[in-house]
Amino acid sequence: MDREPVGYAKPPAATRFAKGRSGNPKGRPKNRRRQLPHDAVLGQMVTIREDGRERRVTAAEAFLLQLTQKGLAGDSAAARASLEAIEAARASRGIEEDPIEVIILKPIQNGADAILDTLDLARLKYPGDEKRVRWEIRPWAVELALARMGSNRLTEEQQGEVWRNTQTPHKVRWPDWWIVRQ
Repeated sequence: MDREPVGYAKPPAATRFAKGRSGNPKGRPKNRRRQLPHDAVLGQMVTIREDGRERRVTAAEAFLLQLTQKGLAGDSAAARASLEAIEAARASRGIEEDPIEVIILKPIQNGADAILDTLDLARLKYPGDEKRVRWEIRPWAVELALARMGSNRLTEEQQGEVWRNTQTPHKVRWPDWWIVRQ
């Protein structure tokens, strides 16, 4: 009786894998981890806050809203990505649609607008009225700006502009040289 050697890297013949037969008969499931779980992630419901109101939307919708808002605020990469997503959605439907009319009720703040509001240097007056919307500078900010001017003076026209765009001009301590008091 010839015994085969058994030991390291030489399992007993009875337990060896048979030729042509897999050691893992069930194997790895087909198409497993081939695609990311977009539907599971983007289909989740999330809560977003718009103008102080909360509402529930899918993560995909929240993502597109954020991307669109950044695009409208001037982020060109976000605008491109947003437009590509819209075009891809339209192409997948195979339907030519009329252009969508977008009405912005609240201006998206960026640049100087965002800074003025964040630092409370000014307040947006008539934000819902496109024709009358404007920034009003806080009285304390006007006082500090005038103090920084030192011996420089504004013309009457410039003084009128400052007066009209100050939130409560009667609360400002105007310098002695100030003429306009409308």
